[in-house]
Amino acid sequence: MAKKWAKFPYADKAYVHDAAGLKKHWGRLHKGDCEPFPKDAGVLDAWAAFHAGDFAAAVESGTSSDGAGMNAAVKAQVVYGHYLEKSDKAKVVLFEEAAGWAEARCAEAPKDANAHYMLAFALGRYSQCISVGKALAQGLGGRIKEALQTAMKLQPKHADACIAYGAYQAEVIDKVGGLVAGMTYGAKKDSAIEHFEKAIKLFPEAAIARIEYANGLILMFGKSRLDEATKLYEAAAACKPADAMERLDVERAKAELA
Repeated sequence: MAKKWAKFPYADKAYVHDAAGLKKHWGRLHKGDCEPFPKDAGVLDAWAAFHAGDFAAAVESGTSSDGAGMNAAVKAQVVYGHYLEKSDKAKVVLFEEAAGWAEARCAEAPKDANAHYMLAFALGRYSQCISVGKALAQGLGGRIKEALQTAMKLQPKHADACIAYGAYQAEVIDKVGGLVAGMTYGAKKDSAIEHFEKAIKLFPEAAIARIEYANGLILMFGKSRLDEATKLYEAAAACKPADAMERLDVERAKAELA
């Protein structure tokens, strides 16, 4: 039975695809994460549900199919938790569970670049929900960095990993300061910007690349880069979403501008 979660709030038939439609649009839908087209019907069902915004069904199908389905399940659960779950306590539980699935997938398929990205994706959202002290005590900074670097090494065109690595560096700099961030975690402002720029070059249609870039600029430079951040939000709000997650990104950008 699918989890009883809030439904995707924006109805759009363009996000609903059968197997043939999904295959036709796969390149655009997965331009950010480079996920290969599934061979297993259950995995395909999981991704179809994810793109349509039925995140509970995506988790159900993804966790009950073969190993590759875990990538869809993790992404669905983390996206749902980040955008639609209202309870902070529930978010933590969702992100922790998703990170466990991703970790198991990495162990099962260590050459699956997207599995490593999904691990960082889940851990990153989890770290945003807990205290800085707790995050540092759990060694999350090192785990996220390692997972993202592995994803980018295995798949240099993984735009989502580039976005996440830029965001990771910006958040570390904001939390511990530039000096400690650089010496302890290898997080640097120039590197963060470089990865945001690379992500936009790889995936120019992505609203999330511009949103995270804008957030990163504010975290690293404060109000001195506000105008640039605003322009990035405006560009994100003008992006044309190809699925439910991208629609949530665009709506968030519009909300920030409002």
